[in-house]
Amino acid sequence: MENVVITGASTGIGYSLCKEFLNHGCRVFGSVRKEEDADRLKKDFGENFHALLFDVTDEKAVKKGAEEVKNTLGDEGLDLLINNAGMAVGGLVTDLEVDDFRRQFEVNLFGLIRVTKAFLPMLGAVADYDKKPGKIMNISSVSGSFGFPFMAPYTASKFALEGFTESFRREMLRYGIDVIKIAPGPVKTPIWEKSQSQAKKEINPDFKQAYKRVMRSMEKSVENALESDELARRVYKVYRNKKPKTRYVWLTDKFIRYTIPKCLPPRMVDNFIKKLYR
Repeated sequence: MENVVITGASTGIGYSLCKEFLNHGCRVFGSVRKEEDADRLKKDFGENFHALLFDVTDEKAVKKGAEEVKNTLGDEGLDLLINNAGMAVGGLVTDLEVDDFRRQFEVNLFGLIRVTKAFLPMLGAVADYDKKPGKIMNISSVSGSFGFPFMAPYTASKFALEGFTESFRREMLRYGIDVIKIAPGPVKTPIWEKSQSQAKKEINPDFKQAYKRVMRSMEKSVENALESDELARRVYKVYRNKKPKTRYVWLTDKFIRYTIPKCLPPRMVDNFIKKLYR
């Protein structure tokens, strides 16, 4: 039986990932922040699901969760760590506080690093490891390589995640641990509803109409977004791929919404955004 750790398992992508890997006969350890979510997931998923109660920002709790997994595995190794836990802070840079950015990075970057370091020995990052090395998948975003207005904290955290993953993957070549970036576009999950509810209510008058247009555009993109179950199926296929790519980008209308903008000169894209949101 293969062993998988998935952070942020209570809803959305994390929940779908747990379900997908369990359906393929894996033993899944899923992190949640609330006891009631742990009880709900145990009921939903059955005996091969083990709930880990920790917030990725709490180092003591993360280490305790890693110790629980280690004790359960015994002589077995960890086959896969999926760093999925995340949040989205939106708003205008001039309206946001530095603490808003700090909170965003604490979850999306520092939390990911904290979890990764805690589980690395079980994945094979030790001398003379006698089992097959595990894999790590970091859930990034198209925002990890493309900046959207009014999403600076989230975008910055994903750019940082991408840079960390790139360097870290090359360090882990020593142990044979592969580190893969999964960079989807909008996915139908509660994260964007939470983002809008957490955004600053008072917007700089100079940007008020543009902000409304961006929010409407975001709502429309979520309506046509990937289902979290479909994303989970694709992630599982990547896990099974013996020669995976280092980064996967998945979104609807990818050529128009991602490939072309990435090929155009940045100033041209700036002008397009300026006209689009007026």
